[in-house]
Amino acid sequence: MNKVEFSRAAKVPFAKRYDNFIGGRWVAPHAGRYFDNISPVTGRPLCEIARSDAQDVEAALDAAHKAKDAWGKTSPAARALILNRIADRMEDNLDLLALAETWDNGKPIRETTAADLPLAIDHFRYFAGVLRSQEGSLSEIDHDTV
Repeated sequence: MNKVEFSRAAKVPFAKRYDNFIGGRWVAPHAGRYFDNISPVTGRPLCEIARSDAQDVEAALDAAHKAKDAWGKTSPAARALILNRIADRMEDNLDLLALAETWDNGKPIRETTAADLPLAIDHFRYFAGVLRSQEGSLSEIDHDTV
């Protein structure tokens, strides 16, 4: 992405405020508090982020525990498909995600575009492949295993 493209892309419409994502939906923090997410690129607030407390964490944990049974019954092939779809969506939105990462943490766009996001995508694809090879058995790894 050259300087002109980066400048144009900098106008990406970030939401003004982000709530917690719990149980498949956006949920305001229990105490209603938010904090400014300051961009190191400009030194100005990029957006507001939910300031979660113990009740928000407990709600997220409760939602995760409720979801685990259904996820546990999901076949390895279906799980792999989900992980590959996530990787596909990330690839489709690589420039936007790279820009968001750069504005959020100040890392150079070339690193978020050429390293960070491609590696994250690769991790999703790697674990999708691991799931596809799942045999439902365990094997012991000892000192002779490479």
